[in-house]
Amino acid sequence: MSSTFFGLNIAYTGLLAANANINTTGNNISNVNTKGYSRQETIQEASDALRISQMYGMAGSGVDTKAITQVRNQYYDLKYWQSQTDLGQYEKKLYYDLQIENYFTETEHTEGFGSIFSRMFSSLDEVRKSSGEGSVKTQFLADAGNLCEYFSSMNTNLQKLQLDANAEIKNKVEEINSIGEQIATLNKQINTIEINSTRANELRDKRNLLVDQLSKIVDVEIRESPIYIAGGSDVKSGIYNYEVSIAGGQILVDGYDNRNLICVARENKVNQSDADGLYDVKWLLGKPGNDDETKGLEFNLYGNNLGGELKGLVEIRDGNNEEYFHGKVTAANSTTIRVDVGGIDYLTNIDKCTLPEKGAVTISGKSFEYDSFEFNAATGEYTFTLKPGQDDPSSYNGRELYIGRSVNYQGVPYFQEQMNEFVRIFARAMNDIEVTAQDVNGNPAGCLFTAKDLVDGNNVYDFDYDPTTKKDSANSGDFSSNADTYYRLTAATFQVNKEMVKNVDLFGTTYDMNQGRDAQDITEKLLTVQDDKSKVSFRGASSKEFLQCLTADVALNTNNAKTFTTNYENINKAVNNQRLSEMGVDNDEEALNLVKFREAYNLAAKMMQVMTEIYDRLILNTGV
Repeated sequence: MSSTFFGLNIAYTGLLAANANINTTGNNISNVNTKGYSRQETIQEASDALRISQMYGMAGSGVDTKAITQVRNQYYDLKYWQSQTDLGQYEKKLYYDLQIENYFTETEHTEGFGSIFSRMFSSLDEVRKSSGEGSVKTQFLADAGNLCEYFSSMNTNLQKLQLDANAEIKNKVEEINSIGEQIATLNKQINTIEINSTRANELRDKRNLLVDQLSKIVDVEIRESPIYIAGGSDVKSGIYNYEVSIAGGQILVDGYDNRNLICVARENKVNQSDADGLYDVKWLLGKPGNDDETKGLEFNLYGNNLGGELKGLVEIRDGNNEEYFHGKVTAANSTTIRVDVGGIDYLTNIDKCTLPEKGAVTISGKSFEYDSFEFNAATGEYTFTLKPGQDDPSSYNGRELYIGRSVNYQGVPYFQEQMNEFVRIFARAMNDIEVTAQDVNGNPAGCLFTAKDLVDGNNVYDFDYDPTTKKDSANSGDFSSNADTYYRLTAATFQVNKEMVKNVDLFGTTYDMNQGRDAQDITEKLLTVQDDKSKVSFRGASSKEFLQCLTADVALNTNNAKTFTTNYENINKAVNNQRLSEMGVDNDEEALNLVKFREAYNLAAKMMQVMTEIYDRLILNTGV
């Protein structure tokens, strides 16, 4: 049988429920502008009914306020994190692509390749017209030097851009570590509260906000699974294991534990023109500062599943348009490794060579450092001469060998390779003509363009030249990193022969000085290099059209980045709006709730007043 005061108790539960709803609404209104806040609602259930010995059998006992919980849709969270990842990637690409575009773009205020190149050949034409006067030769060599300086400055700018992206990669790695540590701490705090059947809504909001931030840096996967009471029971303990994976399933946070990433400066370059000190990223062994921190497992920066700002930065820094060194080991011993590259053009053509003079090869995850390398055109094989004191690689015969990784994007290494390839082709074409000339004294002229020592700026490589075949050793298809071949010539080392600059009489304008100073047959041949594709053909274009090829690449990259950035911004906004429609606080909706719950509170209070009057009458007048 129900208590005499049963009705009063029912009214009281209604009063408590209405009060909880009003407080929750007030909390929502207070946090309307709080970033990451999820709208909360009160979960109510009818209290268990009581059996009574009356005809109607059971009587309701009021309402129970079970919990105050977040209103959140996990599907929209997932879609938002995915859109954040894509947006972060293309925002970074756009930022750096615009800078590359600015470097290569020629404007009325910025002198670029086109004007410098045209002026050099205009000066060369003046040499032809003036019968090779010394002052005119001096002007031509100065303009040729300006062309070399253009490529040198472009290489410097690209290396600075590469270092900027490299520094950002380190910053992003540190952000990932910080977020991972905070999430692990929040996991413990949340479980400490929720084991007592209390929902830690505010802490969950903080954790979700951290995942929002993480999703823009790198792709994320979240898994929250219940922990059951020990002993094989299927009874949930009330707490959960929260796991965060990044970069295609690599675990960052597992419950209360988080892993840390570390940036380790490369000991060896991957590409010939790379800046020094680029970072590899590894999983840290143990705690930061320990002795083994550089020996951690590799973090896969080049996997297809990597996303976010980190992917965009890696593709800018290391993007090689999928042209990287790889082949099969055909023979290996303690001193050399021989590799078959399968006749791939960009690996067998010295003009396209990007191998560091000294570096390291990788076989099955094992690294071997080399001092030099050679290429044999007849066998199509490279031979790397190893540094002494390393493990014997003979057991790796038949394995795949590589230097660097395939990165399907036209980043800094791609544009460096394109410039190196052009200066090699162009310098060879000019040199092949000039070395057939005689200087003013009737002696054989040397190369017009040489490679310089980056330390003192002197001529170091004057390129091996066979006057019989009129070819340098590289034209045969064979070359060595120790030989004076065009492999050594890059945008950074491109210069005019310093001996000619000092003494312009060494610049030859005719193949036979017996014809007199007026003879300009060599000069006329040099002039054809500007337009004649049989002399210089870069990607099917003449030498003066070189920049058009690169600007087309840059413009395409920039336009793609702009398009995808705009698209993903729109997608991100649409998904976020859908997400906010679930979790966001709406002032109008909360105002209506406030009126609704106020009325419910007033009615519950009225109910208590009515029941109080009934009990007063019952007690005072009947003596119950």
